[in-house]
Amino acid sequence: MKVTGFTSLSTVHDWGRPVGDVNGVIAGGVTEVGVLLLHTDGGLTGVGLGAHPDIARVFPAIEGEDPRAVTTLYDRMLAHVFKAGHAGTFGTIGAIDMALWDLKAKMADEPLWRTLGARDRFVPGYASGLDIALDDEALFSLYQRYADHGFTSAKLKGGLDAETDIARLKGVADVLRRNSPRPALMLDANEAWNRKQAVRYVSEVESRVPLTWIEEPVRRWDAEGHAVVGRAVKASVATGENLVGLEQYGPLLAANAVDVVQAGMIWGITHFLRVSTIAHARDLPVSPVGYNGNPIAHAAAAVPNHLSTEVQDLAFPHGLTVDQTIADGGIVLGDTPGLGIAVDLDAIAALDAGEGWRAPAGPHVRPERAGLRLVPGQ
Repeated sequence: MKVTGFTSLSTVHDWGRPVGDVNGVIAGGVTEVGVLLLHTDGGLTGVGLGAHPDIARVFPAIEGEDPRAVTTLYDRMLAHVFKAGHAGTFGTIGAIDMALWDLKAKMADEPLWRTLGARDRFVPGYASGLDIALDDEALFSLYQRYADHGFTSAKLKGGLDAETDIARLKGVADVLRRNSPRPALMLDANEAWNRKQAVRYVSEVESRVPLTWIEEPVRRWDAEGHAVVGRAVKASVATGENLVGLEQYGPLLAANAVDVVQAGMIWGITHFLRVSTIAHARDLPVSPVGYNGNPIAHAAAAVPNHLSTEVQDLAFPHGLTVDQTIADGGIVLGDTPGLGIAVDLDAIAALDAGEGWRAPAGPHVRPERAGLRLVPGQ
């Protein structure tokens, strides 16, 4: 079976609430989701999720190839864009990589978690509502719904005001105590602080709330800064979701600057497997971050050092049916061959998509004074 062509689609995820972080918020709560279909001469179609703007440039690397060679094709795609630099095309490579793995498992007529060697279909998770814009009533209501699905841990977005974050963390802990006497609590600052701000802020929070980890306290590439924060606070330091390529993890690992190694789901399955391997070599746990449809959960089920997968919502994007259940505080993967993602082309074609994450104001636009405020929140 050979890869013969592709179709590029865009659907949306309606969160039903404002979503964002310290950098910005999508007030309407509707974000776009890229869908990539890889076609074959054998009649099977592979599904990959995520933005893939460079598909026309990368596709020649896999055209006419057997999708079962997916790990080799991953390196072939990187080599194909070698002179241009692969970082800018990493999302496209990730979407193609998902679709190739989907095809590989479909050719074996089994769910991907089986193809990857997992023994158990259950993937432990934590609740994460992208919730910085929610008032307290909406916040606690959201985590009540997570608690209904058995969650015992949660990650809140914060970083602007310690008193506010402390109160919200305590309130969410109260909600989750119906499932655990000691819920795990995490705080995500999304690179909002400099080193000293991070140490002061986290120290203040954890003097009143036990934090399991602080996520991205400083800039993603600041290995020394993450190490400084890690030595100064009790909480573990989690980072890595925005790193593209194993070489970018090297300085963090060499500096002993990360306790929970993260990988963004949008970068693909092969990337996650490789990040998990280098983390495992240092006895570090790994945690995938994001994302609509939770495709990397199949890989998370198969690695020995998986800690917990971020579950950002209890529903799935428009026009996608996903064979998984959110229950018992995690993801229960189904038996549909491949990733278990079915695409309703008619539903997506009838959709009037917005620009969501691509909105010029953010939430992925770093604020002008980030890290330059005397007091966070000023």
